[in-house]
Amino acid sequence: MGAGPAGSAAARACAEEGLKTICIEEHGTIGYPVQCAGLLSASAFTECDVSKRPITNEVTGARMVSGLGGELLFDAGVTKAYVVDRCLLDREMAKKAADAGVEFRLKTSASGISGSSLLTRGVRGREEIPFRLLIAADGPRSSVARMLGLQRPVLYLAGVQAEVPHEMDPRYVELHPNASPDFFGWVIPVSATRARIGLCAREHAKDHFDRFISRYGQNSLHLASGVIPLGVMPQTYGRRALFVGDAAGFAKPTSGGGVYTGIRSAKHAAAVAAECVARGAFDDGSLRDYERRWKDDFGKELDIGMKALRMRQKMTPEDIDRLCRALDNPDLIRTIVEHGDMDRPGTLLRKLALKPALARAMGILFASGVRRILTD
Repeated sequence: MGAGPAGSAAARACAEEGLKTICIEEHGTIGYPVQCAGLLSASAFTECDVSKRPITNEVTGARMVSGLGGELLFDAGVTKAYVVDRCLLDREMAKKAADAGVEFRLKTSASGISGSSLLTRGVRGREEIPFRLLIAADGPRSSVARMLGLQRPVLYLAGVQAEVPHEMDPRYVELHPNASPDFFGWVIPVSATRARIGLCAREHAKDHFDRFISRYGQNSLHLASGVIPLGVMPQTYGRRALFVGDAAGFAKPTSGGGVYTGIRSAKHAAAVAAECVARGAFDDGSLRDYERRWKDDFGKELDIGMKALRMRQKMTPEDIDRLCRALDNPDLIRTIVEHGDMDRPGTLLRKLALKPALARAMGILFASGVRRILTD
C-alpha cells in the first residue's frame, strides 16, 4: 500500500522475487502532492535506483547558521547529497516497479481489513482484494496500523516548506537550528537562483515558518506541508502485515529524512515476504524476522538519532550558538567532512565526543551527554 519510494521499492522487490503484487495508491498521480524537502543523501539516491533525470542540483557541503552570530561552513569537495524533483523520482520508481510486474491501482484507498482481504474503495468502486501478506507503506498516519490496532510512532513533527526565488551558493545547504525550538530550519538550493525554505516543529509550525521565511521575501513559487513521524512504532509487524518507511516511523530524527531507511526497510520486507510465501507461513513468529533485519541494518542509528534529538530539544538558542562557534575549528571541520553521514550519524558523534576542543568549549555536561547518547 502506498506508491511513495518505500512502497514502490517494496512492490518492485516483491515482483522481482516472483510474487504477484498489487500496489494501491490513494492519489490519482504518483508523486503528488509533494510532502518532502527533496534533499537525498548520495546513499539514499543510490537506493532509489533511478536515472539522474530527477536531480536538479548537487550539494557538497553545508552552512550552519545560529542566528546569533555563530556560523560553520564545511565542504567535502565531492557530492554528498542531491536536490531532486520528488514527482519525477517517485514516478520513475513506480515505473520500474510496473516494469517488474507490479499492478498499480490509483485513486484507491483502504477502507478496512477482513481476515486476509483488504477492503478498498476508489475509481473501481468497492472491492475486496485477497492477500497473503500486506506491506504497509501508507505514510505517517498509516490507516493499516489503525485498522489492525497497532501502536503508532511516539512523536510527530509538522513541516512547512516553500520554494522561492533566492540567490545562494548552490553547493551548500543552509541549516538554521534556531528557526525552530524543536528541530531546525533549512534553505536547500534548487539552483543558484531558487531555494526550498522550510522547517519542522512540534507545535505552531506555521507561525515559526512565517517568521523564518520573512527574511527571504514574499514570492513563493510552491508551498508544501507534511508530517514527519519520529520514533519507531513498538512493533513493525503483525497480523499478516509488515510496516515500512514513514508508516513504521523510520524517519531519521537527526534530519527528518525517510527515503534511505524507507527503501532499506522495503527491501527487508520483500525478502521476508518471499520467504513467508515459500513456506506458506504468515504468523507473527514468521514475520518477526523482518524486525530483526531492519534493526541489524539501521536500528542503532535511529536509536542514537532519537537520543540526539532529545538532547537538542533541551538546548537554548545560546547553547546552539556556542556549539556553532565551537565546531568552527579546523580539526573538527576535518572530522565532520571525513566522517559525516546523513544516514548514519553515529560514527561522527563518536568521533566528536572524543575531541577535547569540543568538550572544553561546550562544557562537561554537553560532553557527557553525547557519550550517553552513544552508550545507553
